[in-house]
Amino acid sequence: MTTGAHILVFPYPAQGHMIPLLDLTHQLALRGLTITILITPKNLPILTPLLSTHPNSITTLVLPFPSHPSIPTGVENTKDLPNGSFNAMMHAMSEFSNPIIHWFQSHSSPPIVILSDTFLGFTNQLASQLGIKHLVFSPSGTLNFSIYNSLWSDFPKYPNDTSTLIEFPNVPNSPKFPWFQLGPVYRKYMEEEGPNSEFIKNSMRGNLSSWGIVINTFTELESLYLNHLKKEFGHERVFAVGPLLPPNDGTKERGGSSSIVVNDLLSWLDTCPDKSVVYVCFGSQVVLRNQQMEELARGLEKSGVRFIWCTKQATKGHVEEDYGMIPAGFEDRVAGRGFVIKGWAPQVVILNHRAVGSFLTHCGWNSVLESLNAGVPMLMWPMGADQYFNANLIVDHMSVGVKVCEGALTVPNADELARKMAELIGEDKLLSQRAKELSQAAVNAVKEGGSSFRDLNALVRELCVLNK
Repeated sequence: MTTGAHILVFPYPAQGHMIPLLDLTHQLALRGLTITILITPKNLPILTPLLSTHPNSITTLVLPFPSHPSIPTGVENTKDLPNGSFNAMMHAMSEFSNPIIHWFQSHSSPPIVILSDTFLGFTNQLASQLGIKHLVFSPSGTLNFSIYNSLWSDFPKYPNDTSTLIEFPNVPNSPKFPWFQLGPVYRKYMEEEGPNSEFIKNSMRGNLSSWGIVINTFTELESLYLNHLKKEFGHERVFAVGPLLPPNDGTKERGGSSSIVVNDLLSWLDTCPDKSVVYVCFGSQVVLRNQQMEELARGLEKSGVRFIWCTKQATKGHVEEDYGMIPAGFEDRVAGRGFVIKGWAPQVVILNHRAVGSFLTHCGWNSVLESLNAGVPMLMWPMGADQYFNANLIVDHMSVGVKVCEGALTVPNADELARKMAELIGEDKLLSQRAKELSQAAVNAVKEGGSSFRDLNALVRELCVLNK
């Protein structure tokens, strides 16, 4: 399918947001689109595989990261985005508007659409100013987007007690979540006043009037919420295009450096029986406090199971002696039974190995989709952002996970962790069967003729019509 349609892709520079949008960009390039990606110099290297795969159809618009009083120099690095900086980052990135306008007006064949991350909703107004369409990309799921739509439409107020349940009666299954579990962008908006707060409101509401919505999910997982959004927005331009996964075998470095050689890890996994290994990883942002590290380590020891534990070390903004330290002697005590990784892990490869039987996760959407795609049941420890919503979907409605803990500051109970890890690695036939069924649905969705394959083609056809 070749359209010649030119689109501008504008990622948000946090790893969990950027990687799925770049995977989507790859799929769109395969379907004949001409694509320009807006990127900062510091993040340009992450595009190397994509640019080498599509040298004739993908180009870059490299702009220096805008200065902002709340953002220290250098934080646009996708690996080390400081906690609590999202609102300030969103405001800072609106400074790209004038350079984009200048580039657009000087381009011989400017884009017909801006495709941008949900955190860059100001681009909806920018697209209108340029006389083109805006597509919002959600790296999270449709339940999350449905709640997001409700929040920014109805504006529930800051309660006296942060444990107060906020109800969403217009969202399918009428979910309820305590205030502290709502997205940090919305909570911060409600807790602050001023020009930056007003910008955030206008930006996030801008997404709600976008020409179309592209979501990293698949119909068989979230049809209820996809249909809800189509009804809410009054059109069919809600495209489920996931799971968006790496186009290679997953062993290439996508998230950073690691303490291990991938082949050594695979050789160790090859020695393990089927479904006998618990994989433990909390994404690219979470650094556990030392007390949490100690209890998790004790739980792994007590469980008796084989495991891979991917740890993230303390970075800027953390007091090193309080965060990310592996308990003394732990690695020696579990030698042969456990494999500890410091830094980045080849997660897709690990999850798809026959030896991996469960995944202890923070419930980030990318991790959830990768686990579903691999057919691996989840032990869920949601810590923030959309993770509470994801756990609700996976545990309460999809039955492919068990909640073991919740909260970024919560210290788990080692005995309880050990018990649940041992149980899930055993014969939980209901979870295993459901995981297998959803895995097949996820794999089929992106195959030729599958639901996500069809939605991607439908999106490109819509863009083709705009290009005439």
